Amino acid sequence: MDLKGLVLAAGEGSRLRPFTFSRPKHLIPLLGKPMIRYAIDDLVSAGVRDIGVVVGYFGDLIREALGDGSSLNARFTYIVQVRRLGIAHAIHLGIEHGFIDKPFAVYLGDNILSRGIEKHLKRFIESESDVYILLSRVKDPSRFGVAVVRDGKVVRLVEKPKEFISDLAVVGVYFFRDPDLVEKAFKTLKPSWRGEYEVTELIQWFIDNGYRVEYDVVSGWWKDVGTYEGLLEALYMLLDDVVERVEGEVKGEIVGRVVIESGAVVEGKIYGPTYIGRNVYVGRDAVVEHFVSVEQGSKILSGSLTRSLVLDSAVIDVNGLRLVDSVIGSNTVIKSSRELRGEARIVVSDYSQIYL
Repeated sequence: MDLKGLVLAAGEGSRLRPFTFSRPKHLIPLLGKPMIRYAIDDLVSAGVRDIGVVVGYFGDLIREALGDGSSLNARFTYIVQVRRLGIAHAIHLGIEHGFIDKPFAVYLGDNILSRGIEKHLKRFIESESDVYILLSRVKDPSRFGVAVVRDGKVVRLVEKPKEFISDLAVVGVYFFRDPDLVEKAFKTLKPSWRGEYEVTELIQWFIDNGYRVEYDVVSGWWKDVGTYEGLLEALYMLLDDVVERVEGEVKGEIVGRVVIESGAVVEGKIYGPTYIGRNVYVGRDAVVEHFVSVEQGSKILSGSLTRSLVLDSAVIDVNGLRLVDSVIGSNTVIKSSRELRGEARIVVSDYSQIYL
């Protein structure tokens, strides 16, 4: 069966402000590639290459970053969601646009699955289900759409429940067999209390009308990157799986699994797992500790970093200070003119200047 893909990337990323004031969250880089690429690469590796990308907020930047898809072994069709009215509405636009005309997979552009979707896509194709969803056990179900499962069947879906009904969150990947049925379901929906057409309500229509809705609980980790804490958690999980690769110049010391991209120069000390992007410079007075991603073009001149994300072209020169659980925006400068000790947590957006 030939499937199409629909990647949703229209949202404003309000919970990731201030980082999303200057770019869509889907273009925030993690280990050298924008977040949306994890969804796209997953679809492509599973054999889905005809992909619609739903854009809205800073959509021109996403088009510019991704192009026509040919460099990623895919073909992109861009669909504009002018008003962000929810996931079900974005799916409706893909069908109304004429792009979705066969079975399809929907992938939220801010979701990352450690083990991908290939096996789930195969199960969907082999099954006779009308809808196939993925679930993951979570500690705080109130942040997600959740599924109530009884006797091996999904009986109810609830968006962000205020009281506990299930700890099985609905992962941001959905498979649908018949676009005409999806449109029929969409036309019955009304905006929720959030003012959105909810995908949980869309799938509930299939359940209520006797169609086959099947599910699988994902193995490995799944991350819905909505906040900067979630951004760091996704970073830690990605780094936990990183395969060592050293292409840059190492004059200092490396301990553990690291990725050092071409053009990078490391004169200080690196403790893995860590990612050092293209053309990054790590000075001899700098220490980059575990679970750090330093994106392309940044300079770490002094100080130390752990469990942190440094976006592209930032400069950090903080003497003896240790930055922990920090997110440093692109083109940001953090400097200390005096000798500082101890730890600091800094979360600062793009094009900022901090002098300590």
